[in-house]
Amino acid sequence: MKGFKKARVYITGEGIKTLSVGFENDRIKYIGEDASVITEELPIKSNQVLLPAFIDEHIHGAGGYDAMDGTVKALGEIAKSVAQEGTSCFLATTMTQSKENITKALSAVKEYREQGSKEGAYVYGVHLEGPFICQKYMGAQPEEYIAKPDVEVFKEYQKASGDSIRIVSIAPEVEGADKLIKYMSENGVVASAGHTDCGYNGIEKAVENGLKSITHTYNAQKPIHHRDIGTVGAAYSIDSLNCECICDTIHVSVPAIKLLIKNKPHDKFTLITDAMRAKNLGDCISELGGQKVIVKNGEARLENGTLAGSVLKMNDAIKNLVLKCGVKFTDAIDFASANPAKNLSVYSERGSIEVGKKADFTIMEEDFSIAATIRDGNYIYKK
Repeated sequence: MKGFKKARVYITGEGIKTLSVGFENDRIKYIGEDASVITEELPIKSNQVLLPAFIDEHIHGAGGYDAMDGTVKALGEIAKSVAQEGTSCFLATTMTQSKENITKALSAVKEYREQGSKEGAYVYGVHLEGPFICQKYMGAQPEEYIAKPDVEVFKEYQKASGDSIRIVSIAPEVEGADKLIKYMSENGVVASAGHTDCGYNGIEKAVENGLKSITHTYNAQKPIHHRDIGTVGAAYSIDSLNCECICDTIHVSVPAIKLLIKNKPHDKFTLITDAMRAKNLGDCISELGGQKVIVKNGEARLENGTLAGSVLKMNDAIKNLVLKCGVKFTDAIDFASANPAKNLSVYSERGSIEVGKKADFTIMEEDFSIAATIRDGNYIYKK
């Protein structure tokens, strides 16, 4: 049996323990103190820690490629790029664009998934961010392609994706949203309030219809006011809502991150990168949905100054939580692994190190850098 002998391992609910972990094919078969069951030992140093690999439910691109490129090659390159930050599973995230361009991107995901690539992180499916959003909080989404929520259009998109749309960011206050949220809830798709001017009462109604999540909490949504606590206040108050957060300390300040964590049940705060194609390219001129993006000092902005996604790496998000926000290390790991797995209803397969689950691991150094990422029992990244 392949595996790790006497490694420092994070076991959910128990903390970091010295254990041996063995796996066969793509499944974890053994966790315990008997190192002799490991017949093919994999390297791990005493100062490194074995973690469940990370899941990024909201990422547009990396390494010079974007999900909206609509090619199998782009998805493969993103998959390899994010493996470097400890991510073994992600949702290729689209944006508000023409129906033709969105369909092209979804078809590429279908084709890529059907090919069953073993390289890089696993493309679990799609996060459809737009076009069903509001104009007031469109952020870096192109206004001309904003569309009203429509069940039939969604069905077309879902068919093009090979039934792999897992999350849809939607403005619940827009005409037609109620029907689409209900339909998605009935069909196992996570409806997430995003790019929205929805007040508290509207979010509460949407939750009754099946709303499950808040897209990049704080960003591109109605803020708190003392006469209507808005989308953000609803995110704080309604325990059932999963809250995505871009913890680069640019999109959201440290006090705001701490306040959100303080107000959410432990399993309802989820780290995302919302990264765009310029991630891993340093300072550069890039693009998002045909719009020029200037990347400088870790910030990605349109020419008018609007934040245009991030260049955040998941391991850096964890580092920010621990070092800048005072979050417990193992809590930060849950926010990047267990919580997105629960939000996507795949926690029985991924998100923690348990017997029977996928052999998806990240080996992290003391400085939060990634030494290796393993998916389905195979290395997809080694430093």
